[in-house]
Amino acid sequence: MEKSKLPRRFRAYLPLLGLFVLLLFLMPRSPKFTYDYRKGSPWMYETLVAQFDFPLLKTDAQYQAEREKAGLGITPFYRHDASVGRAKINELAAEDMGAYASLKPSVTSVLESLYSKGILPEDGTVPEMDNAVIYIQKNMRANKMPVSEVYSVSTATAALADALSGTEVKPDSELYARLMSLVVPDMEYDQQTTDLIHDENINHVSRTQGIIKGGHTIVSRGEIVTAEVEQMLDSYKAEYDQSVGYNGAPAVQWIGNAMIALLFVIILFFAIYYCNYTIFDRFNEYLYILLVFTLASLGAFLVAKFIPGLFYLVPFPLIALYMLAFFSKRLVFIVYILSLLPLLVAAPDGVELFFVYLTAGVVGIYVFDYFNKGWLQFVTALIIFVVMVLVWTAFRLVDGVEGVADYRVIWNMALGAFMTVAGYPLIYLFEKMFRLVSTSKLVELSDTSNTLLRLLADKAPGTFQHSLQVMNLSDAVARAIDANVPLVRAGALYHDIGKISNPQCFTENETPGVKYHEGLTAKESAQEIIRHVSDGLALAEKYNLPGVLKAFISSHHGTTCAAYFLNKYLNEGGDPSEVSEFYYNGVNPVTKEQVILMFCDAVEAASRSLKDYSAESISDLVERIINGKADDGQLSDSDISLREVTKIKEVLKSYLQQMYHSRVVYPKRNARVRK
Repeated sequence: MEKSKLPRRFRAYLPLLGLFVLLLFLMPRSPKFTYDYRKGSPWMYETLVAQFDFPLLKTDAQYQAEREKAGLGITPFYRHDASVGRAKINELAAEDMGAYASLKPSVTSVLESLYSKGILPEDGTVPEMDNAVIYIQKNMRANKMPVSEVYSVSTATAALADALSGTEVKPDSELYARLMSLVVPDMEYDQQTTDLIHDENINHVSRTQGIIKGGHTIVSRGEIVTAEVEQMLDSYKAEYDQSVGYNGAPAVQWIGNAMIALLFVIILFFAIYYCNYTIFDRFNEYLYILLVFTLASLGAFLVAKFIPGLFYLVPFPLIALYMLAFFSKRLVFIVYILSLLPLLVAAPDGVELFFVYLTAGVVGIYVFDYFNKGWLQFVTALIIFVVMVLVWTAFRLVDGVEGVADYRVIWNMALGAFMTVAGYPLIYLFEKMFRLVSTSKLVELSDTSNTLLRLLADKAPGTFQHSLQVMNLSDAVARAIDANVPLVRAGALYHDIGKISNPQCFTENETPGVKYHEGLTAKESAQEIIRHVSDGLALAEKYNLPGVLKAFISSHHGTTCAAYFLNKYLNEGGDPSEVSEFYYNGVNPVTKEQVILMFCDAVEAASRSLKDYSAESISDLVERIINGKADDGQLSDSDISLREVTKIKEVLKSYLQQMYHSRVVYPKRNARVRK
């Protein structure tokens, strides 16, 4: 096992230099309000005096209460139609009142008075309260007036009836009924305009309630931060972050920003180094990690600069899912945390946002294992949304805000969680761009109905069964040491595909009675055996298998030898100095997954030759094979630890004991009890 070392090639550092320059130019140029305070705690800093005039913002509770109050009362809007009154007065003028013609002027006067004020319809839209107000549009102008200053149909009819009460026109007469029919509503309710006015009233509730003059003492050292003081501090902070520019020397600010940007880059570099330093040699994976970090940084700095109110709309948990498709959870977790660090520098409420997205991302990493296919991805989005709301609510409670919900923030969280699902298909674009292999692709390749695996099952059925057993062993081992399970399963299925080219050469595929190696020298047999690696790489190239699977083919035997035929050659008097042709011309395994396959392949094949499947026999076999690989230097380039090797041994021993445990011998039925 090779000791980890820093990359020596300059190309590993060049992208970091580019990232540093980008972060430097993204860094905020304005100072932030750096004081930390909580209601009920003492002010631990120097006395704070306002440097400028600033508006006093209403608290969320006050603002929400005023919006709710504005939304309670709906002021109806009516359009007055003067032609209705004129038509009814003209109708009266044409009325033949006979003996009551002398009453026509007085009735006309009453109608003119009624229609001059206006008559409302009795359709349920008129407020019933005496002090209620309405909007009336007359002569292209809308005026707000008390409802008591206009008539309804019933009150207008009563006024006309009162005017006729001293006359000889009887209420049961036909003329009386005709006169009463002249009273009709001349105002029409406008629902659309009413709704618009209602919305305007709600949206125009001011966020401020006065001005605090510059020079005013906001809080003194040691003073307890009360609700009123907190309100002033929040208002001053909002104005400070928005309006105050940098007053120092520009060079000093650039130096400070450069130091912070450099720290980000250094921390990211060593996070990759300590998690899996071999990534520096896989340049496409390395660039992809830097891209993911860059996307998160752009999201943090650009939103902070242009639309700071929409931070909860940015789907930062998607960064974790983009990583999860290609890397182990340990690396994903570390890089995701680092990707959120720019929030602490850029966002006004950086600590709160950091914890909200950190919790949501960690939960998303866990649940995506269970809800990652089809519509189930929306379940992941829902869980992320719920977690974000819970953490955000916790911070509201810490701040002493009770019973107030900012629905815009919650709505942004919901949209951001949905965008986590909507943006996930970009993973397939990244897969092509960086020549990576996603988890879903590995699962697809592991389907035994694939063309190449069906060919293996048809032409080399013994090898196919061996590959299935190695896959199951590798799966158990990979889960035990937190390796990439889908990757090692796919590698196990394809590692021996080269045996398709000459299946009878291998004992697991021999036809009964046919001995392929009879008549061949030990060296010739060894060459036939060793060739399955190069044949496998040729088939992998023909069927366009990804490079990560080709690496399993070339490394599953490493640089070991075909031991059976080498021993035969030496026992027959062969020259020990001419044994190079008995050794595989492969490469030593590098990743943990490649080491797992090498161990499981050798252990599974050797276990078939055991005569005794006791715990001691299986333990000796596992120890001998794995220690032999280590002694042969096969682990010199790998990133696996001694602790993980020990764990692999334990899992292999336990698995083989269960696989080969003795079974109950079923008793034969006595002949005389047979039916």
